[in-house]
Amino acid sequence: MGEYSKALSSYERSLEITKVALPPNHPELAASYNNIGLVYYNMGEYSKALSSYERSLEITEIALPPNHPDLAGSYGNIGNVYSKMGEYSKALSSGKDENNFKLVTTVVKDLKEANLTRIRVESHGIIKDNPKVE
Repeated sequence: MGEYSKALSSYERSLEITKVALPPNHPELAASYNNIGLVYYNMGEYSKALSSYERSLEITEIALPPNHPDLAGSYGNIGNVYSKMGEYSKALSSGKDENNFKLVTTVVKDLKEANLTRIRVESHGIIKDNPKVE
């Protein structure tokens, strides 16, 4: 069994330092709350984990773009807590949000790759058809 009280103490100290050093909606604050939530989750203190994960999500939603993959992780963490608490409908709705973010992220990556491939093919054709271009 892990030394959760020591981990929690360290993460809480880190959070306090981060609150002083950074703006109130900095992604590092979200990471600190997420870490605290993870310790509570592992301790089986799900309501405290949920509170920390929700605070992390609030900051992440403000600090990062709406399709950022960190949001998917936040929704997944919240869904896991609801599942452990036996609130399966809430867990499923959190999972839908997580899956939507993952889908959007995958589509964006696929579109970027498709565009890069198209540019490479077009560039190759231009170079091949024009002997003056090296």
